[in-house]
Amino acid sequence: MSFFISDAMAEAAAPAVQQPGFEGMIFPLGILIFFYFLFIRPQSKRNKEQKQMLAALSKGAEVVTSGGILGKVEDLDENFVKLEVADNSFIQVQRHAIANMMPKGTYKALNKKVSKPNK
Repeated sequence: MSFFISDAMAEAAAPAVQQPGFEGMIFPLGILIFFYFLFIRPQSKRNKEQKQMLAALSKGAEVVTSGGILGKVEDLDENFVKLEVADNSFIQVQRHAIANMMPKGTYKALNKKVSKPNK
């Protein structure tokens, strides 16, 4: 009956596959390190700087909100900041909405420009 079905011939055993060791971990570790330095570390530095800036916030500071509103800090508490945005015009914003502190004199200089009537 062997003329209908060919006999299976034994082949040499396949070479043993070695488990990847340290060499197999180099590429994934390299990708993790790359992402850490490219994304995670800069974001944590920005968060730390933002917290320090909000902690240093005091009455009289000139700030810009994340919405782009320039104002002078009139009052502040744990959660909210009262900003003077024009003469006797105040708004309250959440403390974390403060994006940047501006140099002294910015608020006064811009208010003089805006309040001048154009002729």
